[in-house]
Amino acid sequence: MEYLHKVQYYETDRMGITHHSNYIRWMEEARIDFLSQLGWDYDRLESEGIISPVLGVQVKYKKSTTFPDEISIAVSVADYRNVRLKLAYEMKNRQGETVCTAESEHCFINGNGNLIVLKKQFPKLHEDLINAMEQARLSY
Repeated sequence: MEYLHKVQYYETDRMGITHHSNYIRWMEEARIDFLSQLGWDYDRLESEGIISPVLGVQVKYKKSTTFPDEISIAVSVADYRNVRLKLAYEMKNRQGETVCTAESEHCFINGNGNLIVLKKQFPKLHEDLINAMEQARLSY
């Protein structure tokens, strides 16, 4: 699934290059869009009592971007194991060049901070994530 982000002027530094911290923000935008495309809008997750904090982020910058580049962000499930989710991101410019690759890792907790085992407590979300992971593996 892909998300499109247009680099904003305020996201660049004095040299006109996108500041590295913005790529992580774009990952968050793309992750929210990815979940929405799966049928799990973030408001739905929260209304169900599911919180999905970030456990870690790994980013590799390949090529710089500038205002007003349009960046396509492909999001896929790299790994999913019931309470942990790892998403992979590939960001490309209009020319199809990869500008950044990244991963983010998340868990699922309730409002009390206890881990949620999706397979037991939210089987539909579990199934949707399994299907997305299998679909990502088939596309490689």
